[in-house]
Amino acid sequence: MFGERTKEVFKKYNVPLTKQTLKTLVGSERLYSLLQELNSVIGSSTATCIEGG
Repeated sequence: MFGERTKEVFKKYNVPLTKQTLKTLVGSERLYSLLQELNSVIGSSTATCIEGG
């Protein structure tokens, strides 16, 4: 269900699926935007996700 939608977000940010950290792959300046978009796609919010978790 979420797999295809999240895959599209990773493609948009040119993030390959590897064992490297997201911060390494996209850089700290784009990381926040990427995480916000992924959370939006899966319907996550501060009610369902804790900071740093």
